[in-house]
Amino acid sequence: MSTGQEPVRVGLVGLGNIGHHHVDRLLEQELEVELVGGMDVASEARERFADRYGVEVYDDHHDLYDAADAVIVTTPNRFHEEYAVAALERDLHVLLEKPLGHTLESARRIAAAAADSTGLTMVGFNNRFLNAVAVLRDRIGRGEFGEVTHVEANYVRRRGIPGRGSWFTRKEVSGGGALIDLGVHAIDLGMYLLDYPDPVEVSGVTRSQFGHREDYAYLEMWGDDAGPDAFDVDDSASAFVRCGDDRTISLEVAWATNRPPTHEFVVRGTEAAAIFDLLTDELTIYSASKSGGDHTIDETIETRENDSHADEQAAFLEAILANRSGTRRDAEGRTPAGTVENGLIVQRIVDGIYRSSDRGGTISLEASGESVPLKGVEDESVPLEERQD
Repeated sequence: MSTGQEPVRVGLVGLGNIGHHHVDRLLEQELEVELVGGMDVASEARERFADRYGVEVYDDHHDLYDAADAVIVTTPNRFHEEYAVAALERDLHVLLEKPLGHTLESARRIAAAAADSTGLTMVGFNNRFLNAVAVLRDRIGRGEFGEVTHVEANYVRRRGIPGRGSWFTRKEVSGGGALIDLGVHAIDLGMYLLDYPDPVEVSGVTRSQFGHREDYAYLEMWGDDAGPDAFDVDDSASAFVRCGDDRTISLEVAWATNRPPTHEFVVRGTEAAAIFDLLTDELTIYSASKSGGDHTIDETIETRENDSHADEQAAFLEAILANRSGTRRDAEGRTPAGTVENGLIVQRIVDGIYRSSDRGGTISLEASGESVPLKGVEDESVPLEERQD
């Protein structure tokens, strides 16, 4: 699809598997886009990328930024801040893989840089772009669900710990385990379906029950297994999030459990409810009526399967092109784009769950930038280094 504009020059920061995943979809876009290069600190990654895609590769992100209008950042979590902030300071557009940062403090610095930049920023919550989610949001928006009050969010694997020794399983680089990896997707989608209310408090428990074991049994593992000594993060989390107007989310995420895997979300409203699966796009809407006699209704909806990462990229590129033409500054309002503000709220919830688990109690969260002190719970507005047991 041609808009008559110059192509958006896109560079990739982080040339690992997810980076290749993004580029494969970027090259299939119908919008005006040009892949101008990739950057990675690892020479092997640069060589593999150059051989596969035939573009310039760099070991310094500033050199890549000289050639780009926009960047997609797919590095390990700890390095999101370095590369995203540097891009935003140059007013480049940024598509940043989730989570926003590896810590809440880092996420806040990224958000501050985004607020000061004329570049657009999207956070990679790609599950919003699933067709089943789009149908569900449309039904909610048309009032068919009445008031949506609760979401059960499940993202559970039976045996799916990433390679022990990879950056995913080292807290210093990842910021956490299953909660910050899978949980951010589940939390964002739950909040998105509730229309992102202000979170008030969280209570949760994170566990490490499998990754540290010598006898961890699995059928397959992404990456090489360096053993239990290379694992210092959580492999599951259970949590409850309470938001304004008593809207709530119950959360179950896991890399490993002794139960069947599930990617099922349950959305409850006063007039209808729905169950859908993230991996299969299966969607069923449940309601009841007295019209013609008391009865219940189960409506099964089939949607066309779509590539959520490709559609996420298309929204990013469309926002950039629209920004050039002056039709709007960002993607919010016309697309389900993950904003920095949303990403920061998710990070606050994740941080609160980790602290709740550490403290063994409920954690109060700020609302609209101000503290919400609750009797008997910890106040997030107090700096972490100043909190006392």
